[in-house]
Amino acid sequence: MKNKRALFAVPYVVWMAIIVVIPILIMAVYSITTEEGQLTTENFTGMGLYLSVFTRSFWLAIIATVISLLIGYPVAYWMSKEGPGFQRVAMALIMLPMWINFLLRTYAWMSILENNGLLNQLFQVLGIIKLYNAVTGQNIEYFQMIRTPGAVVLGMVYNYISFMILPIYSVLSKLDHSLVEAAQDLGADSFEVFRRVILPLSLPGVLSGVTMVFVPAVSTFAISRLLGGGTEMMLGDLIENQFLGGAYNPHLGAAISMVMMVIVLVCMVVMNHFGEGEEQAVML
Repeated sequence: MKNKRALFAVPYVVWMAIIVVIPILIMAVYSITTEEGQLTTENFTGMGLYLSVFTRSFWLAIIATVISLLIGYPVAYWMSKEGPGFQRVAMALIMLPMWINFLLRTYAWMSILENNGLLNQLFQVLGIIKLYNAVTGQNIEYFQMIRTPGAVVLGMVYNYISFMILPIYSVLSKLDHSLVEAAQDLGADSFEVFRRVILPLSLPGVLSGVTMVFVPAVSTFAISRLLGGGTEMMLGDLIENQFLGGAYNPHLGAAISMVMMVIVLVCMVVMNHFGEGEEQAVML
């Protein structure tokens, strides 16, 4: 019986090897070779020139992840406390933007944030820009929102916050409420119940959400290109430029990809280890 079950897994294993393992091996070979096929470490040592890009990518991804967590956790907690009907409607509203093409959602934010976009037009109609000029003594015609780090972070949060809400909600909705009632019977107030019971037990969902937001955020290139206007280059843009842009150097691009993959894997291991420690502390 076990052998028959193993046979069903063969297509999956082969497919995973084709789309995951083999491309990683090719990237690894590219990262340690030159165009002539000779072994070299210059692809890795040359990445020091792009330290600012690494720093910017991780910094903006961390900010977007923190904002997504600060917004997503209360939303998920609120959903888990409501009735089934409300939860279904809220889930549909959260999933609805994901039914729209990723690029279309980002282009929509361009129309909202650009200098003559909907938001600046609204500020002009409400007199906010005029009031700002009167208070500061400046003479601006619009607020510069597009092509800024804030616009990139906003695009990340908007596109990836669903990946934060859903795993947290999944954990909170399955929480054993008898534990909460037991803590209340022992004299714990609402804050203590949340801090000592609900938050530790929801940590697996939090860690899943953090991972699911941070990983695509740190490697994004469409958001930084469209909302950052090319002024906020991130790792995704840098890698794409090495493979498809004018600075064609796939060996350097492969090296950057491998380093980024290792850093992301290390972050995931650290977060998972932290989550296991918290779960053990709750059980004790």
